[in-house]
Amino acid sequence: MSPVRRCSRTACGRPAVATLTYVYADSTAVLGPLATYAEPHCYDLCAEHSERLTAPRGWEVVRLLDGSAPARPSGDDLEALANAVREAARPQQRTAGAGGGSARTADPMEVARRGHLRVLRSPDS
Repeated sequence: MSPVRRCSRTACGRPAVATLTYVYADSTAVLGPLATYAEPHCYDLCAEHSERLTAPRGWEVVRLLDGSAPARPSGDDLEALANAVREAARPQQRTAGAGGGSARTADPMEVARRGHLRVLRSPDS
């Protein structure tokens, strides 16, 4: 007997890369990474048959990602990145005691500061 598991499809001798399991109560076919050992009611499929898998009408196919494949960025990742950029761009609130003991006094004309840029009050106001 070969240590490599083969595709369960009739007349297919290619090595198995995925395991198919049916959840009859939910009308769902679950296709995931190759199981660690063969189960009686699971079907091992080769790459070609796992890509072409379809389910009967009214059934749903759930494809679980293989942990070794590189993950593609999702919408949540992009939103988290945008939120981090917005947070970093917000002006920092300065406390009265901040400054680490420097003798520098705040300019009365300065309204706001962002990095090295300052917003100054108009001399007319």
